Amino acid sequence: MHESERHLIILSVLQEKPVATVRELVDLTDSSEATIRRDIAALDSQKKLRKIRGGVETLHPPTAGLSGRPFAFNSSVSIDKKRAIAKAAVEMCEDNDDIIINGGTTTFQMVHYLSNRRMQVFTNSFPIADHLLNHTKNMVIVPGGTIYREQNIILSPFENDGSKHFSARRMFMGAQGVSSIGIMEVDPLVVQAEEKLINQADELIVLVDSAKFHRRSSLVLCPLSRVTTIITDDGIPDDAREMVEKSGVQLIVVQIGDDKNDVG
Repeated sequence: MHESERHLIILSVLQEKPVATVRELVDLTDSSEATIRRDIAALDSQKKLRKIRGGVETLHPPTAGLSGRPFAFNSSVSIDKKRAIAKAAVEMCEDNDDIIINGGTTTFQMVHYLSNRRMQVFTNSFPIADHLLNHTKNMVIVPGGTIYREQNIILSPFENDGSKHFSARRMFMGAQGVSSIGIMEVDPLVVQAEEKLINQADELIVLVDSAKFHRRSSLVLCPLSRVTTIITDDGIPDDAREMVEKSGVQLIVVQIGDDKNDVG
């Protein structure tokens, strides 16, 4: 990875949260500790961040209610799994692709790996849109609607929110749960919005950590037959793996702490 790419990723992380450790940046960039420390020193001298003991901090801490704030509450929960899953998702894409990224803590992690890409991205996530607009060269399109502060997503109860005019090769989304019944959510308005987006994509890629296979909800967004690929971590239970494979859905299992992915 080139120095400029590492710098973009480091600054990208500080848009999500105000502090990052050297170890975290090493894992995220697949670089050595010495390399990351040189990058930090360079960015500090350029006054793009502040070097602190064991890591870095942003010069402009985010205020409550702005980009990434709801996700910060869970930023340390399964973060290694979420980033590995997000990285595998971005690796499925090519420059000039048209994609949809639905709001969520796992899908949000895709922004770090989109730093050096050029795609057309439709998203209902305010943090994702804000980050991509300010820190990447991707084209960003958002639907019309209301920004729900707690989830930081843009939702509209109306049919004509602009989403029907965007056609995507792939849609990337998270979920509250995955079962043999299908992909599960908890809020009717979220289901309504996601149904509209799903209809605009050729392929549906679901990003979920392995814990989501133990969760259920009262609302089914879509059956497994609508899903093209599920990306999860290596903690997936054997029965869940068998369920997904029997459904005919491609299963990508990322090995945590390993660069290799298991594609089934």
